[in-house]
Amino acid sequence: MRVEELAKTIDSTLLQPTGTQADIEALCREAIENHFACVVVFPHWVPLCQRLVKGHDVKVSTVVSYPYGADIPRVKVMAAEQAVAAGADELEVVMNIPAMLSGDFRFVRDELSRLVKSVRMKSVNAGRGLVLVKIIVEACFLDEKLKRLACKIVEDIGADFIKTSTGKGTGGATVRDVELFRDLLSESVGVKASGGIVTADDAETMINAGAARLGTSHAGAIMQEFSSGRE
Repeated sequence: MRVEELAKTIDSTLLQPTGTQADIEALCREAIENHFACVVVFPHWVPLCQRLVKGHDVKVSTVVSYPYGADIPRVKVMAAEQAVAAGADELEVVMNIPAMLSGDFRFVRDELSRLVKSVRMKSVNAGRGLVLVKIIVEACFLDEKLKRLACKIVEDIGADFIKTSTGKGTGGATVRDVELFRDLLSESVGVKASGGIVTADDAETMINAGAARLGTSHAGAIMQEFSSGRE
């Protein structure tokens, strides 16, 4: 794999409450320098990030109902619409984890379906290009049956990606989960591995397992390690 190819799988992430404007500015500078796929930030920072990356090949992504997905549907839809209006190119929406674990699968599906449709309509009406929607399923809390059902829901609602983890749960991405998701989903749905990806080896392992995107707060260090290993 070439350095440029790895860079375009990386979503450089800063979702810490202690992250300041200076930290966000540094995140964007690093993303521009390395040509990362996108930066992932809280909704508050979306307008700033869009100004900082304008004219560069870096997208701006934000989170919705982070980290547990337990907001009421109307709030989640409104938050997604506001993020699009603010300039987000990609959204990472947390599936309602408590509802999923409670067996309320219809509720989970209907809520996410409504949100995806709303985002599509909002982006079209605003004259925007396609706004990608990634559904975070927090795989560490799901058994095998629920993981399979989560994949079916993500596929059925027309989302663009399934994402393994928020990074705030009890576990992050695993090779087993990435391989399972890749096997179960059609090629039209990408797999994003996130949580615990801190080294170049971690990144390569997840890509080899089938991940098209990697979420990490160690993006710069990974790129440096990867580049050094090929000198």
